[in-house]
Amino acid sequence: MSNASESRTPVIQVNGLKKKYKLGQIGGGTLTADLQSWWARIRGKEDPNLIIGTDTRLFGTTFMALNGIDLTVYKGEALGIIGRNGAGKSTFLKILSRITAPTEGEIKLNGRVASMLEVGTGFNNEMTGRENIYMNGAILGMTRAEVDSKIDQIIEFSECGEFIDTPVKRYSSGMFVKLAFAVAAHLDSEIMVMDEVLAVGDMKFQQKCLGKMSDVAGQEGRTVLYVSHNMSTIRQLCTRCIVLDKGRIIYDGDVEKAIAIYMDTTDVNVVNYDLTAVGRQVPSAGRRLFVERLRFLDKESSVFGNNEPMRVEITWRANEPFDGVNMKLNMHYRDGSPVGITHPVDLGAAEPGKTYRTVFSFDPSLLGEGQYFFFLDVFEKALTSPVCLDKPNVEFHFEVTNTDMTMPEWPTGWGRIHFPPVKVEGREAE
Repeated sequence: MSNASESRTPVIQVNGLKKKYKLGQIGGGTLTADLQSWWARIRGKEDPNLIIGTDTRLFGTTFMALNGIDLTVYKGEALGIIGRNGAGKSTFLKILSRITAPTEGEIKLNGRVASMLEVGTGFNNEMTGRENIYMNGAILGMTRAEVDSKIDQIIEFSECGEFIDTPVKRYSSGMFVKLAFAVAAHLDSEIMVMDEVLAVGDMKFQQKCLGKMSDVAGQEGRTVLYVSHNMSTIRQLCTRCIVLDKGRIIYDGDVEKAIAIYMDTTDVNVVNYDLTAVGRQVPSAGRRLFVERLRFLDKESSVFGNNEPMRVEITWRANEPFDGVNMKLNMHYRDGSPVGITHPVDLGAAEPGKTYRTVFSFDPSLLGEGQYFFFLDVFEKALTSPVCLDKPNVEFHFEVTNTDMTMPEWPTGWGRIHFPPVKVEGREAE
């Protein structure tokens, strides 16, 4: 890949960018709901229109999602944007994509932006895949003839040719990702903005997308902004990286150094996670079933000896009846590289309107020393393809320490798993 900054042609210039949000629900959606909320606050009562679990003491307080961003991105650069949840990454990309407006600051964009911030962004569910391709081209200012010249490449890359004339509301989340990425990568735009979307696609397609983004930046001279928690993809794609923390850039430069700084911000002291106000990794997640809280039991920090069972409690609410609900943990090392997926945990049947607390345990004895995190994935128990019910976009961090004195110090570069002991079955001397 060429050094994109050699041309030193600014494509994105950001000065003093700030974004302030007011916590709590500002509008109830109707005049009646707003009057109900106002009358409840006047009487010192709980707001009947607040989301369940919202802390009313926070109502009306402000939160700086971005607190003074200064950044210049050059033509052909592949810029990685990393940071913990809540650091401001997605807010930054939404402002660049003109989805939301900044509170303060100035942004100069030298070119058109093709953004893919979540599965299905910019798609009309009632339209077919082909119709959505033309619509996205029109949004970017392309003529029908220009889209015609690229549509065969888009369809071939998306691997959705068999379903291209089917309404996209019938697409799986994986098909959404494939078509949306193909559209963003092939239509004429000077800037591509990607926010953790490849996590939904299969591994083969992820590698295909990363290769395409490398070509887009290195050979086509377009600029790529890429947000991910998977540091291996950041390493593979990006030529430069920034680290966001509490709405500010705390590092801008070399990719490896940025990753090291990001990993140092990992917090293993959090043992109680409130999930009522966090985003979900899948658009439909949290509607039929909602995970409200996760906590590590009997711990002041989530640090475990490798002979110590990890006990976790989740609180979840069913909004409709289920014959069976399963859960699994998607386990990652702290740099985002995948470690493995646990066997499904049976959470049992559920009745609508009821809240359940489930305690489960995980044995970390096979993990090497180090810091890890997992994503929680709750899905409907089914004999055929499982359906995602909830998947909070939160990394649940923990650390494993070695308490086995017979085990040598864990060397770097040898993976993350302890194999079971090798047993000697016999010995002979001649």
